[in-house]
Amino acid sequence: MPETTKASDLFVQCLEAEGVEYIFGVPGEENLDFLESLSDSKTIKLVLTRHEQGAGFMAATYGRHTGKTGVCLATLGPGATNLVTAGAYAQLGGMPMMMITGQKPIKKSKQGRFQILDVVEMMGPLTKYAHQLAAGENIPSRIREAFRLAEEEKPGAVHIEFPEDIAEEQCHSRPIPASIARRPSAEGKAVRQAVEALEGASRPVLVIGAGANRKMTGRMLRQLIEKTGIPFVTTQMGKGVIDERHPLFLGCAALSAGDFVHRAIEAADCIVNIGHDVIEKPPFFMERGGAKVIHVSSKTAEVDPVYFPQIEVIGDIANAIWQIKEDIVPQGKWDAASLTQYRRADVEHTEKLAADDRFPIFPPHLVSQVRECMPEDGIICLDNGVYKIWFARGFTAYLPNTVLLDNALATMGAGLPSAMMSAMLYPERKVMAICGDGGFMMNSQEMETAVRLGLNMTVLVLRDDAYGMIRWKQANMGFKDWGLTYGNPDFVAYANSYGATGHRAESSAHLAQLLAHCRDTPGVHLIDCPVDYTENDQILNSDLKELSAAL
Repeated sequence: MPETTKASDLFVQCLEAEGVEYIFGVPGEENLDFLESLSDSKTIKLVLTRHEQGAGFMAATYGRHTGKTGVCLATLGPGATNLVTAGAYAQLGGMPMMMITGQKPIKKSKQGRFQILDVVEMMGPLTKYAHQLAAGENIPSRIREAFRLAEEEKPGAVHIEFPEDIAEEQCHSRPIPASIARRPSAEGKAVRQAVEALEGASRPVLVIGAGANRKMTGRMLRQLIEKTGIPFVTTQMGKGVIDERHPLFLGCAALSAGDFVHRAIEAADCIVNIGHDVIEKPPFFMERGGAKVIHVSSKTAEVDPVYFPQIEVIGDIANAIWQIKEDIVPQGKWDAASLTQYRRADVEHTEKLAADDRFPIFPPHLVSQVRECMPEDGIICLDNGVYKIWFARGFTAYLPNTVLLDNALATMGAGLPSAMMSAMLYPERKVMAICGDGGFMMNSQEMETAVRLGLNMTVLVLRDDAYGMIRWKQANMGFKDWGLTYGNPDFVAYANSYGATGHRAESSAHLAQLLAHCRDTPGVHLIDCPVDYTENDQILNSDLKELSAAL
């Protein structure tokens, strides 16, 4: 009979076999056996955070960048509930992530129901898989299954509960190696239908969504665009899949309707929606009798009042695009010029706005300053607020995963941890977190973690002393301005207190200097930048609708 292994040691061995590099988290007493086993690992590093939510956001961002499962750790009860938002963030956003939570002994407990919640039941609706380990011998099969599901399309969150008494058990099991599996290819007849629809169209357009944000898919899409000359649009989470400097780029559908880009989509008679999921805010609204829509994804389309595609090409997305590219014959009747005119008008409109160097900073000018400051492979990580729309619309993405934003759960508080993970993974690249003052304060304690880890990054805090997005909507709906303003700390002193370096922008020109200085100076930097949102309604509603309608 083989030698026995302590269950917590076996758990760590299974994680090592899966190639886990980091575990982010806040351990509790119910994790101490696991923590002891983890301390002996030669390949896994524990990243201690100041809140479980920050740990979860970091793990999800690891999955987003690498395609491998990011792992985070919390104790039972309140530790587990603090992971819920991060779990939903990963699940809706398609990011492979594993949550490990502790639990009191399940065979015999002397503490009654103290701190006991049914965490597995709680995690069920938020994950692809939630399981309580009830026997140490089952650890290898349950962990392998969890990783398989986390990384299988559509990627998402999984959860393992590891009770104290199970962690102490002696086991004979050993880690199970991962199998080699290829994603199914799209069926040839479906590809042929899609090609026939495209060849029969006059003004086809590609819409690139979150599910297309894969290296090989981007490569195949570039080849398809070069062969056919079909113009393309991105969703917020599809930014950067194709270099947005491309002459056939029509814009990002940062809104759902009424923008320049929507005039181009409305003029199209065949839309290829690539990697779309209705979880992501709709880039356009389908209408009966409107353009034909081809859905290309790893999963069939979830039927929705605004999304009911007529043709579906289901399977590995990169392979499906390759098949379409190989089969299609470019058509002389295709009219890309009538669609690209909207992009030219959009750029002209945006350039005028971006020239406005008022202070507090005007959002279009801010976007242009950040783009000018960041190198081609620099990464910006956006928290959630009205500025996210400005960056989605106006920030030109050059490479995949260089504009990290969340348009699925759209939670506040993710910008800083997301940037921290990016800086850890890519220490040679420039990384900037862009946060509203509200979102920044939700996980600002992780500034200490960033300093402790020795990261090089900039945190740009856009200060308007209010929940600006909701305040804008409040005004737009005709309600009185009430209940959405607050005070803030001295952000410069606050950053300095953590060992970071705080800066305060005093003019538009000064901000440009600070951005360059922070980019080129090692360490964690915070820039306190006042922002002017007073013209959001005019520019994001009336102006755009009038200008795009005039075209």
